[in-house]
Amino acid sequence: MSAETSRFATRAIHAGQQPDPATGAIMTPIYQTATYAQKSPGKFVEDFDYSRSSNPTRKALEANLASLEGGKFGLCFGSGCGAMDCVLHQLSPGDEVILCDDVYGGTNRLFNRVYDRHGIKVVLVDLTDLAGTEKAFTAKTRLVWLETPTNPMLKVIDIAAISRLCKARGAWLAVDNTFATPVLQNPLALGADIVCHSSTKYIGGHSDVVGGALITKDEAIHEKLKFVQNSVGAVPGPMDCFLLLRSTKTIHVRVERHCENAMKIARHLEAHKRFTRVIYPGLESHPQHAVAKKQMCKFGGMITAEMDGGLEDARRFLERLKIFSIAESLGGVESLIESPAIMTHASVPPEQRAKLGITDGLVRFSVGIEDVEDLIGDMEQALG
Repeated sequence: MSAETSRFATRAIHAGQQPDPATGAIMTPIYQTATYAQKSPGKFVEDFDYSRSSNPTRKALEANLASLEGGKFGLCFGSGCGAMDCVLHQLSPGDEVILCDDVYGGTNRLFNRVYDRHGIKVVLVDLTDLAGTEKAFTAKTRLVWLETPTNPMLKVIDIAAISRLCKARGAWLAVDNTFATPVLQNPLALGADIVCHSSTKYIGGHSDVVGGALITKDEAIHEKLKFVQNSVGAVPGPMDCFLLLRSTKTIHVRVERHCENAMKIARHLEAHKRFTRVIYPGLESHPQHAVAKKQMCKFGGMITAEMDGGLEDARRFLERLKIFSIAESLGGVESLIESPAIMTHASVPPEQRAKLGITDGLVRFSVGIEDVEDLIGDMEQALG
C-alpha cells in the first residue's frame, strides 16, 4: 500500500515525501536555491529550472496537500490571498462571480475592492438559501466562491447542493476549506472544482508561517492555475514549505483536540448568562447543524459568540484574558480571540456587517489545544 492510497493519518505524514535519495534524510530538505544547473540548454531534471516555477520542497508540500484533500494536483502560494488571486485571474471583464455573503474580510476586500475595478461583477448571496442562490445565477456567472463554515458567523453551506447548481450552469465552484481543514471536510468529494486554504491557519498550526494553497482533481483547471502561479510568482519560499510539511504530519491529532475543546467551550458559553447567542456548528441550536453533520466528521475549533454589553463589554472581557491572546488569525495550537467588527472584518462596510449580524459585541474564539479546563477558567476569571 502506497502513502497516497493509505488512510488520512498515514498520508498526512508520508504523502508526497520520500527519504532524500542523496542522503537518506527522513525530512524533505529545504532546497534553498533560486536556480538549477542544466546538463544542456533546455534540458533539466524533472521540472526544476527556476524556483519560481518549481522547487523540490514546495513540490513535496503540494503533493502532500493534494493527497489530504483527495485531489490530484496541488499548488502553493505565499498567502491565502495569493491563492485566491490566482483563481480570480481566470476571469475576464464582464464575468460574474457569486460570493458567499459571509467571508473573511480580506476575501471581501479582494473581490469587491480589487477585482470589481477590472470589470468583474461580484454578487453577494446567502448561500444557505438554495432558492435565492439559484436565482442569483446569470448567463455570465463563471465562479461561485464560498467558505464553510463561514467567517465569522459560522454558517454551514451545503457544498453538494451548490455544486449541482454550478454544474448545471457551467460555473466553477471554489470552496475555502480553511476553517474545516481536510481532516473534517473534503469539498472535492462533494463536487467542488477547487479547494482553497489559508495554510497559515490549521495546516500550519503554529502561528509561525504564512501561506496558501489550491487543490483540484481536474487537470485542465490545474494547468490554468499553474500558468498563473508561474506567471505571477506569488509562491512561498522553501523554508515556509518545510515548516508547513512539518505541520501536516500532526494536523490530524491537533484538529481532533481543537474540536474536543471547542465543543466543551461552546456548551459552556451557551449556558452562560453573559452571552446572548453562541454559534458553533456542533450545537443543536445551530441553524445548519444537520448540514454540518452530513458533510463534516466533527465541527472544528472556531466559535463565535455575542456578549450582552456591546463593544465595551467585549473589550473588557478580551483585555482581562490571560491564556487567550487578542490576535487576528486562527488555527494555531494556542487559543486566540478577537473582535471581528474592529479587527478581521473592519474593512467590511458597516451596513454589510449589520446585515450579517457582525455586531460590536461579537467575539470570535480560535480554540487551541491547551487544557480545556484552564481555558474555561480563564474565561470565567475574565468575565468576573
